[in-house]
Amino acid sequence: MHAGEHHSPALLTSENIWNAATALCLGGILSLYVVGLTRLWRSEGGRHTIRRWQAAAFFIGWAAAAIALLSPLDRWSDVLFSAHMAQHELLMLVAAPLMVAGRPFIVMLWGVSASQRELIASAARRIEKPWELLTGPVTVLALHAVVLWVWHVPALFESALRSESVHAFQHLGFFVTAALFWWALIHGRYGRLGYGVAVLYVFATAMHTQILGALLTFGTRIWYPTHAARTTAAGVNALNDQQFAGVLMWIPFGVVFLCIALALFAAWLGEAERRVVIARGENG
Repeated sequence: MHAGEHHSPALLTSENIWNAATALCLGGILSLYVVGLTRLWRSEGGRHTIRRWQAAAFFIGWAAAAIALLSPLDRWSDVLFSAHMAQHELLMLVAAPLMVAGRPFIVMLWGVSASQRELIASAARRIEKPWELLTGPVTVLALHAVVLWVWHVPALFESALRSESVHAFQHLGFFVTAALFWWALIHGRYGRLGYGVAVLYVFATAMHTQILGALLTFGTRIWYPTHAARTTAAGVNALNDQQFAGVLMWIPFGVVFLCIALALFAAWLGEAERRVVIARGENG
C-alpha cells in the first residue's frame, strides 16, 4: 500500500493479480532452466556448452529480477522515485545481462521434450534473418534508447504509476529491450566478433542514459506529480528524491557501460594484434 494513500479494492486486486502472474512467470522460467540445465549437463559435452559461470550468472540475474519485481523494493517503488529507479536499474543492468550470459535459449530448449525441441528449433530457423535484423547494432541501440526515453515522458510514466497493467508493460519493455541489447553485445555477431562496433554502441548508450540521468539530477522542477505526492506523504522531500533517482541512473549506468566499453576496446586491440601476428606468420 502506498504511504499516505488509500487504495480501492479493485486496485489491490490488480496489484495482487500482477504480482501472482510475475511470480508464476519467474517460477516457470527458473524451473525450465533448471530442468534444461540438468538434462544438458548429463548429456555428452553438455558441460562444455554451458559453463558453470554461465549457469551461475543466470541464477544471479534471475534473483535480481525477483528482487526487483517481488521484494519490498517493488512496493517502495510506488512511493519513492529513487526506489523506482533502483528497480529499473536492477532489471536493465543486472538481471538482463546476467540472464542473457546464461544462454537461456539453449538451456531451456533442453527443458522441453525432444519433439517440442525440434518444433522450436525449426521455427527458430525460419526467423533467423528477422532475428539478425532485430539484434543488429543500430536496431538494439535505437530500441533501447526509444523505450528508455519514451517511458520517462511524464504522461506515460504517470500512467504507469496509476495502472498496474501499464506498469507491468513498462517493466517488460525495459527488460526485453535491455536483454536484446545485451544479447547482441554478448552473443551476437556485433558482440564477440565485432568489438569495434560494440564499443561504439556501448558508448552511444552510455551517453544518452547519462544525459537522462543528468537532467533528473540537476532538474529543479518535479517531473512526476503522482510520485511527488506519494513521496511527500511518506515524509521525504520529493525534489531530493527525484535528484537521487537521477544520480542512480547517471552513475551506475555510466560506470557499467564505461567498464564494458573499455573491456571491449581492449579486446578489439588484442584481436587486431592477433590478426597482425597471424598475417606475419602466413607471409613469413
